[in-house]
Amino acid sequence: MKYKYLLLLLAVMLVASDASAQRRRRMARAQMALVVRNYKDSLAVLRQRLDSVQHANDSLRTEATDGRYFRLFVPTTFYHSAIHQQLSLTTPEDSDAVRQAIDQALMSLYMRRPELIKGYESQLLETGSLRTDVNEEVKPQVELVDIAEPVPEEPDIQPEVELEVKKPNFWTFKGDNSLQFLQNYVSDNWHKGGESNYSAVGSIVLEANYNDKEKFKFENKLEAKLGFQTSRSDTVHKFKTNNDLLRLTSKLGIQAHKRWYYTLQILAYTQFARGLKPNDKYTYSDFMSPFDLNLGLGMEYKVEALNKKLTGTVNISPFSYNFRYVDRLGLSTSYGLKEGRHSLHDFGSQLTIDLEWKMADQISWKTRLYGYTSYKRAEVEWENMFTLKVSKYISANLFLYPRFDDSCKRDDDMGYFQFQEYSSLGLSFTF
Repeated sequence: MKYKYLLLLLAVMLVASDASAQRRRRMARAQMALVVRNYKDSLAVLRQRLDSVQHANDSLRTEATDGRYFRLFVPTTFYHSAIHQQLSLTTPEDSDAVRQAIDQALMSLYMRRPELIKGYESQLLETGSLRTDVNEEVKPQVELVDIAEPVPEEPDIQPEVELEVKKPNFWTFKGDNSLQFLQNYVSDNWHKGGESNYSAVGSIVLEANYNDKEKFKFENKLEAKLGFQTSRSDTVHKFKTNNDLLRLTSKLGIQAHKRWYYTLQILAYTQFARGLKPNDKYTYSDFMSPFDLNLGLGMEYKVEALNKKLTGTVNISPFSYNFRYVDRLGLSTSYGLKEGRHSLHDFGSQLTIDLEWKMADQISWKTRLYGYTSYKRAEVEWENMFTLKVSKYISANLFLYPRFDDSCKRDDDMGYFQFQEYSSLGLSFTF
């Protein structure tokens, strides 16, 4: 009988404890919801007050800020008070509704997201970084020193912009013109004739080049030189040419690798007027006598060295076709043709090196080495032009031109070698 009463008493106590626990949970949830709602309302009210600068100045002087909410916004820390509230049978004397609601919110976070906990209250106590005076209300004193007038918002008006699209121009043009007065030396067996003398020469070099900066390039250079001289020792001719050249160089290239190009080169050259010697009526050369046309297929290397002070190209054409035409039949044998023939066809190999070295701001060296062989005859030309810029429009030139051609008649003194040299001072213009 006693056991029945005892069991009944325990059942009543359990029911009462469960009802009390449910009531406490409902009260805690209600208090937490009230804390959150009040906090959101306080933020909304504060924002409304800050919209008016003058009203904010008055309100901030009396606004009360409760420091007890800081635990909800600092990095998540495990505080002892939240555990004590859940395990304690009685409510602590210093506890209030706000602290209970905050502890309840922290306990819910500890149970659901324990991985978010970054530290513990015991660690904060050891380092001395936990303050105990935050449970009191703090009234900050804020003064607005200067009240600025609100700046009116101006409409963002974008100006009308006309978009202009230009097609890239891959063509470049340049030229070098000069009129020089010179002292000239020519060997007695020079293939175009001439005489050592003082004279004048004009030169025009025009270039038109296409380069798409990717794979394709097309380069064209036209060179024209014509010089005249007078000589007291010559009683037959009043004027004679001492420098005569008309040459066109065209190159079509497709990039193979970096600075290497597959290249087809076309080289054509002749002269303007008759080539004469003093006191001699014989014509040694003339327009289209000879005329040379060379087509070479090979590769070209673009040279850039010495901080781009040395630039140019090296063209190697192992497969080359050469066509030589002599309009004057009397000059056929002088240029390697059979007697009575106007033209000559042969195949061979070709090398062309064209470089420019800017030694200094005023000194430059242009050199061109051309070599062709049909494996029966050989022709080598090495042109060198040293230029000293005296001013923008005045320059001094030194021209050295050794040449080898075994298709010409052999000279008793120099053999198949020939040489021309002149130095000059005059006007120059570059664009």
